[in-house]
Amino acid sequence: MSSKLSYSVTGDSQEAAERFLNYLSQDRNDLEAKWLLNLACMTLGKYPAGVPEEFLFPLTGFQSKQSVGRFVDVAPDVGLTSFSDCGGIIVDDFENRGLFDVVVSSFDAQASLRYFRNNGDGTFTDRTQHAGLENFFGGLNIIQTDYNNDGCLDVLVLRGAWEYPQQMSLLQGNGDGTFTDVTRQAGLTDLISTQTAAWADIDNDGLLDLFVGNERGPSHLFLNKGNGTFEDISGAAGVDRIAFTKGVVAEDYDNDGYVDFYVTNIGSSNFLYHNERNGTFREVAREADVRDPFGHSFATWFFDYDNDGWPDLFTTSYYTSIDETLRTYLGLPHNAVTLKLYKNMRDGTFDDVTNLVGLDKVFMPMGANFGDIDNDGFLDIYLGTGNPSYGALVPNVLLRNDGGRRFVDVTALSGTGELHKGHGVAFADMSHAGHEDILTVIGGATPGDRHAFRFFKNPGNANNWITLKLVGAKTNRAALGARIAITVKNEGRGPRSIYRTVGSGGSFGANPLEQHIGLGPSARIEKVEIWWPVSNTRQTFSSLHTNQFIEIKEFAGQYEKLVRRKLPMRPPQGAAAVEVERDTDSPDRRG
Repeated sequence: MSSKLSYSVTGDSQEAAERFLNYLSQDRNDLEAKWLLNLACMTLGKYPAGVPEEFLFPLTGFQSKQSVGRFVDVAPDVGLTSFSDCGGIIVDDFENRGLFDVVVSSFDAQASLRYFRNNGDGTFTDRTQHAGLENFFGGLNIIQTDYNNDGCLDVLVLRGAWEYPQQMSLLQGNGDGTFTDVTRQAGLTDLISTQTAAWADIDNDGLLDLFVGNERGPSHLFLNKGNGTFEDISGAAGVDRIAFTKGVVAEDYDNDGYVDFYVTNIGSSNFLYHNERNGTFREVAREADVRDPFGHSFATWFFDYDNDGWPDLFTTSYYTSIDETLRTYLGLPHNAVTLKLYKNMRDGTFDDVTNLVGLDKVFMPMGANFGDIDNDGFLDIYLGTGNPSYGALVPNVLLRNDGGRRFVDVTALSGTGELHKGHGVAFADMSHAGHEDILTVIGGATPGDRHAFRFFKNPGNANNWITLKLVGAKTNRAALGARIAITVKNEGRGPRSIYRTVGSGGSFGANPLEQHIGLGPSARIEKVEIWWPVSNTRQTFSSLHTNQFIEIKEFAGQYEKLVRRKLPMRPPQGAAAVEVERDTDSPDRRG
């Protein structure tokens, strides 16, 4: 958090400062008014001297205790020129070129989806009309999939959140940057108030099924019939509980070979649906001890934060109080439920380790996701913060995972503390440099609160990495739910394991499905193991080189090295477009 925010046009800031001072003369203890007065003075270039001492808000609580380098927003430089209300984001390869394209949505019912094509030279072009997306409006969140196993990524648009029931859109990807609306043919015409869904193969038949949360009725579980259509089996499957659902994620949390679902709710406790392996689910949140944050849960995900081979559970608390958020930075006691991190105890239960790892904080997160910003092998967190109020100006938050022991706020030094409303978040190595950048939709719920998109470019570091693209054969082709375990040795240390499950990350924002995995410094990969859930088979590859992109197909005895040249992610200076090649004869291929 920097106090150097001085604006060139200051009339409104001056009036705001005067009004906040007048208000505080009547209520000297209002934390929100104090904070906004301090912000107004920063924009005037008058902080701290221009703030009366009794109302001065110290910035010590915002200071980073560790540095991961300075991220820089390059969105306008590379052509990611979206300016919108709040919305969702997908970063992935929609044209099978080895390049990440960007799709964004908006809460505004009159704003269409936007498709930004990666030009392969470090820039993007808005190809919304060519993609056929100009007539698909609204959608607070979007997620990708390959529902028909054709090797082309599809888009699901989720609508109706916070409002009234609306129809989703299932847009079949054609593999060339265009999409075809197949919603009606697929039988997904139910009107639902939703911003959250999860694709998962519930019965291990190689077909991806769809769980959709609902704010105004029971959740829906759609079974993929394999012929392009879906059947609603919510009641028969036992997942049709009624709640104001805000997050849905899928994971085989007990490692029994079948995927389960976690559902977060506002106004009630959360649900954990255990897959009974017979087409039904049993709600076990109470016995697993993962019902909280009670009444205020929002974004959520499973990830193995401590690399012990068992998926842990993270969920945010959406307590819409600037006062409570400021208490986090001032070190004051909270009157609200905090973030929650549940450690998997390997027996079907979880232990609340929130306080132990330093996540006992209130940040008012909306969009959120995870990735590895420093390639140390431990997954970090980025939270997009805010609420619909125009006064909800608090920094987005970047939390570094410090070796699976604790999470450290590195926002200020990283430069990622955007004050405006944060929504859909994605982590992706956009430049093929081996470092994950952070891309996020910024903007509020009303037209007056629109904002420019942010692309925080990673400054990089010397740690090693590897990127794996998995292709299912008997398992779904996108490999959702497949498990990766990498055994690595770092200089001066014994072997350690790093674990990932293929997916798009959290419940509000979608990372690429190919998995970028940090390995730490001076790393040597001893083996890579892949577990495929449908075939229940394992592949093991030994002595791979670090810092490379590879593709692994289910049942294949060898992997394929993908050659991807680095992209500048800045305006090119007469450079030709970058080719994306496949090197199938590399001496580095091993079975």
